Amino acid sequence: MKIIIIGAGQVGGTLAENLVGENNEITIIDSDMTILESLQNRLDLQVVCGIGSHPDILKKAGAEDADMVIAVTNSDESNMMACQVAYSLFKTPTKIARVRSEQYIIYQEQLYKHQDIPVDHLIAPEQLVTTAIKRLIDYPGALQVVEFADGKASLVAVKAYYGGLLVGHALSALKEHMPNVDTRVAAIYRRGRPIRPLGSTVIEADDEVFFIADTKHIRAVMSELQKLESSYKRIMIAGGGLIGAGLAKRLEDKHNVKLIEYNAERAQYLSTVLDKAIVFQGDASDASLLSEENVEQVDAFIAVTNDDEANIMSAMLAKRMGAQKAMVLIQRSAYVDLVQGGDIDIAFSPQQATISALLTHVRRGDIVNVHSLRRGAAEAIEAIAHGDESTSKVVGKQIQDIKLPPGTTIGAIVRKDEVVIAHSDTVIQANDHVILFLVDKKFIWDVEKLFQPSALFFG
Repeated sequence: MKIIIIGAGQVGGTLAENLVGENNEITIIDSDMTILESLQNRLDLQVVCGIGSHPDILKKAGAEDADMVIAVTNSDESNMMACQVAYSLFKTPTKIARVRSEQYIIYQEQLYKHQDIPVDHLIAPEQLVTTAIKRLIDYPGALQVVEFADGKASLVAVKAYYGGLLVGHALSALKEHMPNVDTRVAAIYRRGRPIRPLGSTVIEADDEVFFIADTKHIRAVMSELQKLESSYKRIMIAGGGLIGAGLAKRLEDKHNVKLIEYNAERAQYLSTVLDKAIVFQGDASDASLLSEENVEQVDAFIAVTNDDEANIMSAMLAKRMGAQKAMVLIQRSAYVDLVQGGDIDIAFSPQQATISALLTHVRRGDIVNVHSLRRGAAEAIEAIAHGDESTSKVVGKQIQDIKLPPGTTIGAIVRKDEVVIAHSDTVIQANDHVILFLVDKKFIWDVEKLFQPSALFFG
């Protein structure tokens, strides 16, 4: 595809990196030539220096025959205007905008229509991050939880701990331990490197295990790999921005939520819009404030200010003062691996959540869900199988007979309301939602081709 990316910041640059190696023709627009030159030196792409919503700049970038425009600058208004110009002047088929303001998101049903504001897909990073954190609260002990097929199936990453029932045993023992629960281990990472999971593979302590199961069985499978943690009840949130406020709103009905916000005016506003959460004005890295608010009784301390260092320091302090779990929002994705696993249990990047959502709209074939895993190293995909035995490379075939790219696993199939865990003799049927795990993202193009029916198919 011919794709124009507007904005060469962390999201635009990472997205370009993801797409360049996949037979796409990428042009990236930004007003900062230094950033563009740095990208061009590393990646096989075209660059245009200028303002991405200006017609002459879009024309120079090849908008006249582009398949897609993705506007991910820091300005909502610039992103929306770029989509408007691409639609009005160049009839660009697909237009995607990153929009962060709550006001634009609330009214999205009325605003984003063809002639009004022609944005085909809206990406709201704060909402995506809030949803990701909420899932981690719902499944204590998980490192990452992603859902497929409207939440029917879930892929979960957990760290195997000493004392876990399966540690020291082969994967084949899962079936003996849980005869009534079907699950599939999609991947194992040991000391940062992927291991192909076979029935004979023995799970070791500290392995990062990705498994897929019917969502209702997730906690049962987690209990096999680590001592099951009790549900989080007391939550402390540092930062009352869009993510902190949104998270408090979603958690306050079923959890005891305390929110610390530095800005007095914002704290006052949040105390009026939140019903049950208690809002404090102050510095989340102030040990005396944390002590006063009984941080040692907190099940999860979640730092989501817009300052990476402040998040890291307040979370480390809270953990050392007795908080059970510490989670932090990290804008600079290079920091994520550095901080996760010590005092900080989970670090999450808004860029990765945004990239996952963007990739869902960029993938070819009928790919309806894409999740970036392990900070972008791996990918989980939900693809719909179309066609029949004569027009499809997968329909009517047993999984063992499908030529999957190296390091690719079919974990499960969602067939109407049923979650079918994939085994070698499972046959894929038309309209199945097939969930795949890719250890190496460079084979994504092969997976897309696999799920594209031939030209004879008229679905």
